Amino acid sequence: MGTATNGPSIGPSIAEILDSHAGGTGSPVKTAARVADAIAARGDDGTWLSTVRRDELLAAATEIENRPGARTLPLYGVPFGVKDSIDVAGVPTTLSCPDYAYIAEHTAPAVQRLLDAGALYVGKTNLDQFATGLNGTRTPYTVPRSVFGAELISGGSSSGSALAVALGQVPFAVATDTAGSGRVPAALNGVVGFKPSRGLISTVGLVPACKSLDCLSVMAGCIDDVDRVFDVLAGRDDGDPWSRDRGPRYDGAPIRVGLPPVAELEFFGDDAMRAAHLGFREHLERQAVTVEVSLAPFLAAGTLLYQGPWVAERLVEFGDFLAEHPDSIHPVVRDIFRSGLNYTAVDAFAALQKLQDLKAEVGRLWQSMDVLVVPTIGTTFTVEQVLARPIDCNTMLGHYTHFGNLLDLLGVAVPLGVTSDGRPYSAMLLGDALSDDTVLTLAAQILDEPRTATVAAGAATESTVKEQI
Repeated sequence: MGTATNGPSIGPSIAEILDSHAGGTGSPVKTAARVADAIAARGDDGTWLSTVRRDELLAAATEIENRPGARTLPLYGVPFGVKDSIDVAGVPTTLSCPDYAYIAEHTAPAVQRLLDAGALYVGKTNLDQFATGLNGTRTPYTVPRSVFGAELISGGSSSGSALAVALGQVPFAVATDTAGSGRVPAALNGVVGFKPSRGLISTVGLVPACKSLDCLSVMAGCIDDVDRVFDVLAGRDDGDPWSRDRGPRYDGAPIRVGLPPVAELEFFGDDAMRAAHLGFREHLERQAVTVEVSLAPFLAAGTLLYQGPWVAERLVEFGDFLAEHPDSIHPVVRDIFRSGLNYTAVDAFAALQKLQDLKAEVGRLWQSMDVLVVPTIGTTFTVEQVLARPIDCNTMLGHYTHFGNLLDLLGVAVPLGVTSDGRPYSAMLLGDALSDDTVLTLAAQILDEPRTATVAAGAATESTVKEQI
């Protein structure tokens, strides 16, 4: 098994890979060989559940090189991983449950868009079983650890997707995010986790956790990589009933940043995490237009996810399997599934009505801000701590993420460094539905990345925008 790296070791970006392929210093075949060697060197560390055999990966890279017009493709020869709840034709989809596994007949449209853009599929990444968990320990396979070592959890459910990027094996990986699965592991491994507005990326070919809430998400080492991948992935899919068109591009106006009162922030007794986040906030307040916004309605919505009837939605997909193969399911996941049996239709309608009230309240808050900034996670845990208190720890991990999809928000987990005792900390940028481009702009500014996204006619130039942060 590979050893921890004590922090991310991000590999070459998409732009760097494309430049090497265009300039002749590299090629898709050379890139494929590097990726295969890097994965083999780590051994079974819980990142991947299956990978393309080395010879087959090199053959696939050769096919990309020989494809007519391949060099003009936006992801020419760029390697990537796919969370093992998303279908790739001819490959097992396991959801980290061997008895549930099946061979996919079709490739998910989102993955197919990447392949059509010239990207190189490397393999399937590990996850909390049935995408149920934010910690990465709920798997019958090797339990992954954070790249920061000290037996820290990797986060989940998209554990392997975050690790594949943080270890420098691939520049991006496709993940999912229903309750924070694409943001929490990003925070725990020092990478960017982008959960777009629901419906912008097709979820056809994804085995649903909660179909009304599920999103495909992107793990990457920088915002530019997120932009390049999102531009390929985003697109209406008439086969997805939640599909919708992408919102407007950032218009160049000053971005109003909402910050909750410090008294409303929860760090669960983690003083080092608190100090790190408040230090970041002080910097942000000096550089940006900020307004105070209460977290109360957001957190109230978050309690509905696992303490309300939405947990029963998982039984739409997995109820029969639970009834027929209960012993095949991880004990913690099995208990969560069974808890969904306790809710009635009356409970569901009452919760829907409450959520609608909270959506209206939150909707009014967006009139005074463009982006809400909170911690991605309030604290970290070791594998041992999570195994001892699986539900409590998971609830704390989702404190700032559970409400996102219920309230139809988008989110970006932005890595900010380490706490005084060497653990990762991350800020989460949240926006109202379809404001993805504005939120990504602020994320790039925080990370001091240039961003050349198109702005509306007459809007500020990029240099003017960058002066705001």
